[in-house]
Amino acid sequence: MQTLWQLQLEETLNELEQQIQFRKGQVFVIGCSTSEIAGKRIGTGGGLDIAESLFEPFEKFAARHKIYLAFQGCEHINRALIVERQAAEKYGWEPVTVIPVAKAGGSMSAYAFMNMKDPVVVEEIQAHAGIDIGQTMIGMHLKRVAVPVRTSVKLIGDAIISAATTRPKLIGGERARYTRELVQSQEGYTDGID
Repeated sequence: MQTLWQLQLEETLNELEQQIQFRKGQVFVIGCSTSEIAGKRIGTGGGLDIAESLFEPFEKFAARHKIYLAFQGCEHINRALIVERQAAEKYGWEPVTVIPVAKAGGSMSAYAFMNMKDPVVVEEIQAHAGIDIGQTMIGMHLKRVAVPVRTSVKLIGDAIISAATTRPKLIGGERARYTRELVQSQEGYTDGID
């Protein structure tokens, strides 16, 4: 039987995939306070049971889009991330030595470490998108430029959620154009020559 948390997460992920165009091999960062979900202050009363109920929906989401998951740990491990070794090798992330546990890493990252195929811990990444459940501050692990993504689901349990995707920086000032269609439709198109 599904928990309310699972249902809320699944609805959120369904809405995210309608708004974000994932490409194979991209990275989705997850910050998750099981304490906040349970209605307690972050880091004071989470549980592996909550983490377990959320892990499967995240795995299915990643499999549908062929993306990598990165589970952010808590401040006691400096918000290091649990990722599959394959992702770390693809992106050149250097593994560090620590095993997250519920009291030093957080329940979600500890559960992920024990249930991923070949997990390693890395200090920092630049993810393409992510979800923050319980105000765990995933922004430090998102590529620039982060773009908020809104969903109808505002809470998972008692935890506030927010999500983001990313886009490349826009450069060039007021004369710059940002889509091929706009450039090709301009009168007097000159292949960029002034």
